[in-house]
Amino acid sequence: METKRHQQKIEEYITNSEQETFLLAKKLAEDFKGNEVVLLKGALGSGKTVFAKGIASGLGVKDIHHVCSPSYTLINVYQARFPLFHIDLYRLEKSSEISDIGWEDYLGEGVIIVEWAEKIKFNLDAIHVTIEMNDKNQRTIRISNSV
Repeated sequence: METKRHQQKIEEYITNSEQETFLLAKKLAEDFKGNEVVLLKGALGSGKTVFAKGIASGLGVKDIHHVCSPSYTLINVYQARFPLFHIDLYRLEKSSEISDIGWEDYLGEGVIIVEWAEKIKFNLDAIHVTIEMNDKNQRTIRISNSV
């Protein structure tokens, strides 16, 4: 895994396998205080759910095999060191649909992971994670803490 730093407080990582992507997310989550919001952005199949599983592992979810993308349930809740709210906006198109699920009610109640976060049209103090596919296994992952 290679690491590069940019001036704009964006950390860039290159991972060469799902396992490296998982471990990067796990390491990130180990320092969480319990009120973080992680906004995951990337194309279908880019590794957002793998990253979410890594965060879950870093927070102490006992069986990460139960962590899956909540595309149809919209929100999955997992017990860990802190409550973990895993949200998937893939099937939602309108801002009103995104607001209607009430995910903002979970702010400050635990760690929130949002897949397909590019659909959120308002600024939010969060950890922004953008995952780009380079080839079958390699990913460029950019992480920034910003509004």
